[in-house]
Amino acid sequence: MNTIKRRDLLETSLLVAAGSFLPSSHSLATEDSNPAQTPKTTSNTYGAGNTGLGISKKLTEFTSKIQFAQLSSGAIHEAKRATLDWLGCALIGSKHPTSINLVNTLKSMGSYSAVRVIGHPGLKMSLLDSPVANGQMGHILDFDDTHLGGVILHTSTATMPALLAIGEQKKLNGQQLIVSLVAAFEGGIRTGQAMPNHHRGGWHLTGSLGTIASSIGASRMLNLDAQKTLMALGIGCTQAAGMQQNRGSDCKSLHAGKSAYHGVLSATLASNGFNSSSEILEGNLGFTRIYSTSQDLDLLTKDLGKEWLIVSNGYKPYSCGVVLHPLIDACIGLSKASKVPWSDIANFEVLVHPDVIRITGVDQPGSGLMSKFSANHAAAVSYIDRAGGVTQFSNERSQDPAVINLRKTVKVLASANLQLDQANARITTKSGATFDMNIEHAKGTIQNPMSDKDIESKFIQNASTCITNDKTKRILEMVWNLEKLTDLNKLTRECS
Repeated sequence: MNTIKRRDLLETSLLVAAGSFLPSSHSLATEDSNPAQTPKTTSNTYGAGNTGLGISKKLTEFTSKIQFAQLSSGAIHEAKRATLDWLGCALIGSKHPTSINLVNTLKSMGSYSAVRVIGHPGLKMSLLDSPVANGQMGHILDFDDTHLGGVILHTSTATMPALLAIGEQKKLNGQQLIVSLVAAFEGGIRTGQAMPNHHRGGWHLTGSLGTIASSIGASRMLNLDAQKTLMALGIGCTQAAGMQQNRGSDCKSLHAGKSAYHGVLSATLASNGFNSSSEILEGNLGFTRIYSTSQDLDLLTKDLGKEWLIVSNGYKPYSCGVVLHPLIDACIGLSKASKVPWSDIANFEVLVHPDVIRITGVDQPGSGLMSKFSANHAAAVSYIDRAGGVTQFSNERSQDPAVINLRKTVKVLASANLQLDQANARITTKSGATFDMNIEHAKGTIQNPMSDKDIESKFIQNASTCITNDKTKRILEMVWNLEKLTDLNKLTRECS
């Protein structure tokens, strides 16, 4: 049994630096610690006048020219892991009532048959409707990958539905999918890093930054040149949205679907000559300016091509908000080590990073979707079940009497000493015995990553709810050899 000395300092303030989202080797600007970078402007400093910085242009010049041959083996492999993980999340998510509701609604509105809808045999919908449906499926269970490099972004679920729709329609190959996914990560993550207060403004990044990632990825999938990719970026930015207020509702996962939708629409419009601002990110009224109170514009283009951002992607072993994962690790470990029945617990205290409370402070979740953002629920159910999967965040478990009773005992406290991927749990029994469990890095983060075997096992478990074992095996073979796949139709066919 692991034990630690209790933290001496508890910090209950909810205001912490945005850099706490990063591993300790990184830092980002905040309003207090690092003033916003002021761009050099021309005389047209009013309104949307040109700044002359050319940052959006430089970024899209880079993403539009990425070639498979220049990718590192790590980037290629991570793209495969992201693809496999997302496909599994979409397959199991296709059976969720929210996803079925969306599909039925789109069908009732007269969507024409073009590209496949995951998990729905024989069903095809339009090149815009299919990404919306597939995107929501991939995000509905909050089981999808999460990049924590200065952002909290579910890049794949906002992007993969757009790439697969275009790839299926145009019979593109696996290498094109890999390159486009890598480009999407570059665009979405870099934009988020350049606007560190974006998340604190209440925006759901998978809807806002996800649209940017999807627009750049879809542009690369269509092989648009640098100028048209720049236009697609601007078209995407003007559509981007997604509010954190909708956590725990059907709308949160819709954000991912709409990001994919916007990516396809933006890239297709740009391919047909539709235009937008050429300074959509850095402009005086550009995306980074109006969506964040501070900016670090250098991060949009710093060290382009030296390290691929996809290689620092994270994956979820648990089906809930990613900031709850260290807490769940701690509670599962504490339950296994102490062997104390939940009914014998007199006091249950969990220390977490302050942003965990800010993001997941739902004490009495009324549904499975809402329970995914309840620290109290996550602690209670993971202690009792010694698990944090789809079942633990269902409507049934959120209303279970035992879980509710233990939930009332749990006290979640913020500690400024903890990073976002750390947590500590302590219980005191009715007889006075105490037990502690400390987590230094949550499972699934880059410091404690899920292995290929972990990713594969997760996919098999998720896919088994929707497709046959034979299809599952064929998908595994295709994805692990994605660079050899000549037609993405072969892959999407197995997912329906």
